[in-house]
Amino acid sequence: MKCQQCDKPATFHITELTGGEPQELHYCEECAREYLSQPDTESEESKSLAGALAQQLKIGQTAEELARLDQQSCPICGITFYEFRNQGRLGCPHDYECFADELDPLISNIHGANEHTGKRPSRLPKDSKARTELIRLRRQMKEAVDHEDYETASKLRDKIRELEKSESPQTEQ
Repeated sequence: MKCQQCDKPATFHITELTGGEPQELHYCEECAREYLSQPDTESEESKSLAGALAQQLKIGQTAEELARLDQQSCPICGITFYEFRNQGRLGCPHDYECFADELDPLISNIHGANEHTGKRPSRLPKDSKARTELIRLRRQMKEAVDHEDYETASKLRDKIRELEKSESPQTEQ
């Protein structure tokens, strides 16, 4: 299919739901970018649709934010976010917690949800969430000590002790 504006192949197929009839638009990347970036004088619905699609075309993060994210690494396996972006694979199950802010939108976009609702392996340890929480709290405590925020570190230490106490009867059974 060809672009409605020029003779290039159409790679963006936009359906405008304004008025009574849906309107199909077929554009190449350049024409779609122009269409989505121009001010729309029609209804508010088409503005929000065009705005949403325009945001999909733009790069969401600045180079500075991306550089900061690329330096972030998992305390367990040591994989950096940069390595994950290049390989497309995480290093260990704890990476989902470590990179949660960056992975949640990605997982929601791919799967439609970001929480597992299916079956789990029977060999999976029952306390894996508690272990992950302990690792997260220990990492936060270490960061608080590094920033010399001893009050926060002591609160985190107390939470860690509470979790370890509640975990210990389960492991003895």
